[in-house]
Amino acid sequence: MGKASLPVGKLPLPLLERLLRSIPSSDPNILAGPGIGVDAAVVRFGEQTLVFKTDPITFTSENISRYLVTINSNDIACMGGIPRYLLVTFLLPAGSTTTASVEELFSDLRQACAAMDVALIGGHTEITYGIERPLAAGFMIGIMEEGTVHRSRGAGAGDLILLSKRIPIEAVSVIASEASHRLDIDAQTLAEARSLILDPGISILKEARIAWGLGGVTAMHDPTEGGLATGLRELALASGCGVEVYRDRIPVLPIAEKILPRFSIDPLGALASGSLVVCCEEHSAGGIIAAWAENGIEGSIIGRLTEDRDMVLVRDGARTGLPEFPADEVTKIFSLRER
Repeated sequence: MGKASLPVGKLPLPLLERLLRSIPSSDPNILAGPGIGVDAAVVRFGEQTLVFKTDPITFTSENISRYLVTINSNDIACMGGIPRYLLVTFLLPAGSTTTASVEELFSDLRQACAAMDVALIGGHTEITYGIERPLAAGFMIGIMEEGTVHRSRGAGAGDLILLSKRIPIEAVSVIASEASHRLDIDAQTLAEARSLILDPGISILKEARIAWGLGGVTAMHDPTEGGLATGLRELALASGCGVEVYRDRIPVLPIAEKILPRFSIDPLGALASGSLVVCCEEHSAGGIIAAWAENGIEGSIIGRLTEDRDMVLVRDGARTGLPEFPADEVTKIFSLRER
């Protein structure tokens, strides 16, 4: 018992929840510590409140610097913080790393930091055995503006669930980059899929700041690995609620319908960075959706939190369980043999 290998990706939520419960949390300055659905740590230092986040990039080696900066920035923003400083660890494969490839990596990193107004302040880089492609892990520090009210687990029953943009932006871009030779699509469609990282992009800073600024927001979450379904489950667990989500209200990228079926990938369980999940009081939902639209950001009301702990997906009028994904659906591109 306990000896079976775990699937690739995040730890199973019940196991992770049990492990996190064992961590002491007696320091009153820790405003948000480890927990399911909590995107970053928030710590008070005297009159200053800082937000800390660490996240790796493992599914792709293309545009790795942009992914790294953006993904970490997103989680800072979900906690109401402003991304400011970054430390990076690069692990590079022995035998294939060259001076030119390292210079290109650092050039991309500088550009990504500049685009997000984040200062690169240190880190570590090494060439190591046992890996086949570059791996990167970031540690980001953000600040809370004076007067900002920290929220991590404030959502409650009756709150509406909003989604920005369409899913799954990151998954489609990764698949187009990592498995292009296995896709039977034209060159233009492939190029469009790859460019999703830039347009509409995987950053959610803009819509997060708009929503926080309007008020009525009770929680935010960045649905990354495990997709929207896992993000919703994490958010509900953090808030002690259930969810009722309507499948026909969840917008899916049209281009995803040309790419995901090749690998039998469910869009609900695939990397969803670029979309933001927002829980808010019902009277605030319309204003947030309208403000997003004024700024060129599509928004949808996809469901609500419920008093019970049930995770419900309503599809074609039928109530079923919100699907669970032991591993992100994108892992199928690495596990399925070429046909």
